[in-house]
Amino acid sequence: MTITRDDVLTAQQRIGGRIRRTPLLAPADGDGVWLKCEHLQHCGVFKTRGAFNRQLAALESGELGEAGIVVASGGNAGLAQAFAARALGIRGTVFVPETAPEVKVQRIRRYGADVRRAGTEYAEAYRAAVAFAEERGAAFAHAYDQPEVAAGAGTIGEEVLEDEPGIDTIVVAVGGGGLYAGIAAAVRGRARVVAVEPERIPTLHAALAAGHPVDVEVSGIAADSLGARRVGDLAFAAAQAEAPVSVLVSDEAIAAARTHLWDEYRIASEHGAATALAGLLSSAYVPSDGERVAVVVCGANTDPGTLA
Repeated sequence: MTITRDDVLTAQQRIGGRIRRTPLLAPADGDGVWLKCEHLQHCGVFKTRGAFNRQLAALESGELGEAGIVVASGGNAGLAQAFAARALGIRGTVFVPETAPEVKVQRIRRYGADVRRAGTEYAEAYRAAVAFAEERGAAFAHAYDQPEVAAGAGTIGEEVLEDEPGIDTIVVAVGGGGLYAGIAAAVRGRARVVAVEPERIPTLHAALAAGHPVDVEVSGIAADSLGARRVGDLAFAAAQAEAPVSVLVSDEAIAAARTHLWDEYRIASEHGAATALAGLLSSAYVPSDGERVAVVVCGANTDPGTLA
């Protein structure tokens, strides 16, 4: 299972007018780093792109019926699918683990979706959502490992290179890997991709070491948004097609990057979204002289009270 740039371009046409084209901030103080401000997307997260692409494709194919769409999510995919379902007049059901942040759960409900709690981590909510889809006939939307979802996320890469064709490298955070898979498909042969993961949730890193996706322990401050137990097949296929630079960062580095985004840019990012920048600030990835780097700030669904 793979996706191509053609899939991304199809998604870009399909979701045009439904999502925000988020800004690409030019480097500050000559540091050579652009910021793709995807935290300004509808719902405060990049996943809105994939949600619209999945649901619109399902409408086109006749897959959607009265039971609507169902998704399992630690929070952000649920927000995005609920938002898109409301916009398209579709019934939405979201399964979340008991540990899902209440701020996200309440927003999902405000978008009109039925929220159901299942288990203590994403994998358990996922099993419950799959069972619901089979029993009720709902169309299943995967949080990250589905072609339409990943291709929607890949439109971010298209926008980055349209706005700044000279970008050499795009740095992304990886959990389940939908964002990485989509951007890798979009920019393959045109820009390098650096995949940054928390040390405590190294899904892609572990898969590359093992030669196939494997389960990892899920913990740490970014677990609410990057807390997949294993990397998706689409992400692993993307890594096989063109190996990314894969680096790991500590929780301390993620927290420091989140503080940096707030102090220097007044960007209130969630920890998962700060993970990509942590790869640079911690020197886990060191650009070469003159390398033009774009970092995707992929989400802002956080408690602002935790920012100093």
